[in-house]
Amino acid sequence: MGRTDRTVDYPFLRHLHMSCAALSIALFVVRGSCQTAGWPWRRWRWLRIAPHLVDTVLLGAAISLAWWSQQYPFAQNWLSAKVVALLMYIGLGSLALRTGVSRAVQCSAFLGALLTVAYIVGVALTRSASLGLI
Repeated sequence: MGRTDRTVDYPFLRHLHMSCAALSIALFVVRGSCQTAGWPWRRWRWLRIAPHLVDTVLLGAAISLAWWSQQYPFAQNWLSAKVVALLMYIGLGSLALRTGVSRAVQCSAFLGALLTVAYIVGVALTRSASLGLI
């Protein structure tokens, strides 16, 4: 029989979310580095599939954490900032990995995506949209 104690489930979900976030970022760095270097990373099946699996678990853990903690985007400023930055990260990341785009655009989008994901991590750590600077 499964436990329903929130104190047991929340730390597990938080650890799962953070682990998947780290793995997702690492996979993006590998794909983006290969893309900008001109390496044919799309030939490697695992590198095409793994990010989607990891990101699915990451999203599920994020939704579960929001539900367990009752902290929702647009109710919490820091969480809203993470969601908006996540959308920017997805847009920049997809541009960085897109074929048929100039290398300069790919590199700029890759750098922008990395800066955006650094902001997302900073917001998550400080629970402040301004990273605790204001």
